Amino acid sequence: MRLQRTLLIITIFVLSICSNYQIFAQEISVEIGKTEIALNEVLQITATVTNGQMSGAGGFPEIKGFNKVGTSSSSYTNIINGRITQSQSIIQNYKPTKEGTFQVPPFSMSVNGKSVSFGGATIKVGPAAQQKDPWDAFFGFENDTPENIDYVNVKEDAFFAITTNKDEVFVGEGFNVSIAMYIADQNQATMEWYETGQQLTEILKKIKPSNCWEENFSIEEIIPERVNIRGKGYRQYKIYQANFYPLNNKPVVFPSVEFKMIKFKMANKPSFFGSSYQKDFTIFLSNPKTVKINNLPEHPLKNQVAVGNYKLEEAISSPNLTTGQSFEYKFKVVGEGNISAIREVATPKVNDFDFYAPNVKQQINRGGGAVYGSKLFTYMAIPKEPGNYDLGKYFNWIYFNPTTKQYDTLTATTKINVTGESKMNVSIEANDRGGFYDLIDEQEDTLVSMNRDEAIKGFTNMGIGFLLIITAFFALKKVKNEEKLVKNKESKEM
Repeated sequence: MRLQRTLLIITIFVLSICSNYQIFAQEISVEIGKTEIALNEVLQITATVTNGQMSGAGGFPEIKGFNKVGTSSSSYTNIINGRITQSQSIIQNYKPTKEGTFQVPPFSMSVNGKSVSFGGATIKVGPAAQQKDPWDAFFGFENDTPENIDYVNVKEDAFFAITTNKDEVFVGEGFNVSIAMYIADQNQATMEWYETGQQLTEILKKIKPSNCWEENFSIEEIIPERVNIRGKGYRQYKIYQANFYPLNNKPVVFPSVEFKMIKFKMANKPSFFGSSYQKDFTIFLSNPKTVKINNLPEHPLKNQVAVGNYKLEEAISSPNLTTGQSFEYKFKVVGEGNISAIREVATPKVNDFDFYAPNVKQQINRGGGAVYGSKLFTYMAIPKEPGNYDLGKYFNWIYFNPTTKQYDTLTATTKINVTGESKMNVSIEANDRGGFYDLIDEQEDTLVSMNRDEAIKGFTNMGIGFLLIITAFFALKKVKNEEKLVKNKESKEM
């Protein structure tokens, strides 16, 4: 009875509260502040959660003509006629860089894990406000104008670094390189990115080694990651990541490079109307880094083998075949390493099968600081002789394993059974080109000098020329005799 009475009392208490205070569902909104501001004022975009807890807001947009100058938060509770209204807000502040009219394009951002859209706005920025704080005289701040405000350079707790996951590798062995900003959790300085893409292009020109194959991770968005360095928490902002595979034993040297960021100085004695921030720049300098490259151990194929951690996957269209029946065999190299450098497994040249050059398919994945994937060789073949065969006699692939520091071989384990009549003679007949070629062996194979033929042609031409001259001589002589006879005849008649 006591338990029932206690539950009844609790129920009545809860119902009494609910009757006096109304409970409403959580609402999320994104709003913009004043759309007409002075050059020395700030634009504000506010994400608000009503009747709920603010667990996080991200994705405030970049606005052309404005710089982000930090965030602030606020909370509000109001009770009117028993109705409780609670709200929590995160405010992103923007400082204009010049006067003019600017557009805030439509955008979506995440608030408490939900996507919230904003339709955009037009912002007008006018000249800096010249008004003074009406309370300056009362509090003795008459000279506290923007021109007289002192700004303090807050020391940043951050550094810029080029790091590698290995200090020493073999020729052909990959190592991961990251270029990143590290900002401590306790950092008090306000900083922003400055022409990151352009700076990265110049940095890569200085650090990219000419003796390495590159597999770029293609970072398109800078996303912070929590890391712990010597017991201290940092946010790591990667701007570049890649795996490099050295092609020779020349050491890979990454020189020291600069990285510039925007940094805001803080007003020592903020004014109601003066700006609390002053834009400046700070330059970070990375430490140089060298990776030692070792030669592979001696081996007949040391200049041809791939380097990495690999395994073999196989597949065959059917293990039971008949002679003359084509089949498909797949030899797939899978693992971590420079997949692009994996060479084709040699096509076997044997009497029992006709193997044809393979089709090749490659897949490369990049993630977790590693490059991994596969290279698939698909062979078509026709068995010519019946019997049991182990494809391990025909297919094997040698590589160097940097973990064990030894050469290893991936050998096929597939076995097939071939039945039917021998197709060896059929193959020979198919290559028989007929009777014309059979006569080749019966023909004389004595070499004939081409110079002798030319001499014969010369003597023949001389003979023909001589005969032409003789013929012309006798023809001319005959004409002269006829003329002489005609003259004698005419003289006798006279």
